[in-house]
Amino acid sequence: MRFASFRIAGLLLILTVISFISFRPYDDEFIQRLIEQFRVYTGQHPTEKVYVHTDRDTYLIGETVWLKGYIFDGKTHEADTLSGVLYVDLVDLKARRVRLRTQLRATNSYAPGQLLLPDSLPSGSYQLRGYTNFMRNYPDAYFFTKMVTILRADEPGTAPRTPNIIPKPDVQFLPEGGHLVTGLTSRVAFKVINSAGEGLAVKGFVLDTKKDTVIGFATTHLGMGYLMVKPEPAQSYTAFITLADGTLASYPMPTPQEQGVVMQVENLTNKDNVLVYVMNNKTVVDSSATLTLVAQTRGQIVQVAKVPVSRKISLVRLPRSGFPEGVAQLTVFDETHKPVCERLVFINKNEQLTVEVVADKAVYKNREQVNLTITTKSADGKPHPANLSLAAIDARLAPEADSNGATIRSHLMLSSDLTGTIEHSDMYFNPANKDRWLQMDLLLLTQGWRRFAWTDVLAGTVPPTKYPIERGLSLTGRVVRPNQKDIGGKVKLTFIIAKKDSTRDVLVGESDEAGNYMAYDLDFTDTTTVMIQGLKGNANRNLVITLDQLLMPTVTLMQAPYNPMEFRADELAEFIRRTKEYQEIERQIKRNGEVLLQAVTVKARKSEERDTRVLYGSPDATVKFDQMSTAGRLTILDVIQGKIAGVQVTGSGFSAKVQIRGAANFAGAVEPLFMLDGMPMDLQGIMGISVQDVDRVDVLKGASAAIYGSRASGGVISILTKRGKPDYDFSKDVVPGTLLAKLPGYAPVRAFYAPRYDVKKPEHIRPDYRTTLFWAPMIQTDADGKATVSFFTSDAKTDLRIRVEGATFAGMPGVGKSHVRVD
Repeated sequence: MRFASFRIAGLLLILTVISFISFRPYDDEFIQRLIEQFRVYTGQHPTEKVYVHTDRDTYLIGETVWLKGYIFDGKTHEADTLSGVLYVDLVDLKARRVRLRTQLRATNSYAPGQLLLPDSLPSGSYQLRGYTNFMRNYPDAYFFTKMVTILRADEPGTAPRTPNIIPKPDVQFLPEGGHLVTGLTSRVAFKVINSAGEGLAVKGFVLDTKKDTVIGFATTHLGMGYLMVKPEPAQSYTAFITLADGTLASYPMPTPQEQGVVMQVENLTNKDNVLVYVMNNKTVVDSSATLTLVAQTRGQIVQVAKVPVSRKISLVRLPRSGFPEGVAQLTVFDETHKPVCERLVFINKNEQLTVEVVADKAVYKNREQVNLTITTKSADGKPHPANLSLAAIDARLAPEADSNGATIRSHLMLSSDLTGTIEHSDMYFNPANKDRWLQMDLLLLTQGWRRFAWTDVLAGTVPPTKYPIERGLSLTGRVVRPNQKDIGGKVKLTFIIAKKDSTRDVLVGESDEAGNYMAYDLDFTDTTTVMIQGLKGNANRNLVITLDQLLMPTVTLMQAPYNPMEFRADELAEFIRRTKEYQEIERQIKRNGEVLLQAVTVKARKSEERDTRVLYGSPDATVKFDQMSTAGRLTILDVIQGKIAGVQVTGSGFSAKVQIRGAANFAGAVEPLFMLDGMPMDLQGIMGISVQDVDRVDVLKGASAAIYGSRASGGVISILTKRGKPDYDFSKDVVPGTLLAKLPGYAPVRAFYAPRYDVKKPEHIRPDYRTTLFWAPMIQTDADGKATVSFFTSDAKTDLRIRVEGATFAGMPGVGKSHVRVD
């Protein structure tokens, strides 16, 4: 192995690139097959991306995490309006479990909400993660994640911990393209991290089998660097790095292949093209054999080139104009159509949104109004309407954990397409960082691609879609026998959803042959009681019903990411003290209000509640279902038979029929309209309802039935169940074939409280040392890219840190920051 410069000598073959954006034909059979199979794969394997903006990164128990979720189409980055539910979990990294979970309603891809931190939470580092139901078809590495720190006021003596640094860091050597090949010069990237995932600065050298020094190396950026090597025959190589205590640690270098293909990519020096050098030392058996270079971005094949195997060194120019902005994957397939080299590059087109935040003053007094003007525009200065969220924070109480931490632009454009943790991810998009593109290229030499494997694409292997896109809330699960075996056929199911406002939704359906059931596009808010009843055949209720929504998602976390705020508890003493004081004031105000309420006596006559399940007032006839009337009766029609004048029931049991006298037309008798707790249902469904579950049956004849329209021309038979009554207590009702559960619906969106000191109120006498002074999750700039917001400062003499994040509907992300002084 010898040191080699990046310039590659020898004959270079410059190839024409076929751009499939212009749909020019290409007659190569493999390329046509690859494009078609990739189109099918991505069509059946779509992706979504989620980003969650929180007001800050550090909280005290009892506080509220204010947040807003953004959902994007994974391919185009446009606002994703398909998924209507966003799940947000708070994951305890030590316990490896989900501590809190909320479901947010997503409207036009935006999902504002909050997460209240209960007193039961232990202090420490937590992972906040956001995802849609459809994203659960993929590993949870696809979920959005960020670290938050939660502190307790009753743990003031906790000493700040220091990161656990292991004596021997983790070092990875990653040849560009994937492999070292004997006799071919390759760039080998390396990454050095400690146990917390932080990059370490180190120096080292490489020895060959003879113990000769081949090359020295050193990290240049966050534990990353690269070296140029040319493996020699019959040699293996070992790298050594110098540890903090002066000792050496050894690491084996990747073993070179005797024959193969390598690639080197130059993405920095040429403004018009990405230069790809393809080299091989293969023995040429077929002079017509070719290598294939494919470039794709987010599921779109954008450029393809053919490289003759007989040319040992070739150069391919990939025009930047053919790529969308973002991470692109370059793959070389060998002459047998197997992927042998891969490299990630970032295509910068400067298409991110510029967000300007300008205050009307630089310095404010306590409790003075702050007026902000927000402007959103493209890099060329053209205005672009965007949907944004804004947080204004007391910078002294809540110091920023990482000024270059993840933002909506770094997540959407970078992190969401890569595996592993990316330190200081927004630094790669910060114009103040002059070396950001060099550092970005080094990062992409060491980070893995996460979205798919070419072997699956070529094999036509498409993972099954177990979790569908949710436009609303879902109830899914399975019905089995008591011994947990398959039920052996379809099961009739009735769903009763009892909401907090006393209204009820009744749904009727059936499971599939394996007992699986799904109820989609539901809409209920806050904690709701759900009852599911199952019936197999005509009368079998010996069933067990399971509900997926009662299960928390699993947590597959290999290593807790580094969280700098966990190790800076000493800097948060003022935050803990002030927040604790403010919470105590809030609790006292609440207690005072409760005392006043208890002193009020209300005298009124209770009005009789109208049954909201029916549209009519008084029916023409009613049959009450009690123990005597239902004794020995199998179906509802058996009970009402002979008890209502003009209602004729023929037959018995499950073969019975019913007609209301006078309900006929030229075609013959007209069947009555059956209603179950206000919901239309056919006779077969009615016959499956147990008579023990019915409270009464009302009958409407002639003109009385007109309230239900033309469908009630045969009259109305209204079945009202005991469980459908607004005051029914489900908790006292446990019967075979029934599942009763309390489920969270959409989390009610609370309004952020921000006092207005321009209007005097009694509560303004209390001190104001809030950490989050203002949170506005739904700011929309107009056609001119403008929006204005205002809020008031607190009693603190401090700096306010203002951060705005968001995106255009077309998926152009942007971040704006500002600071103001309060004296």
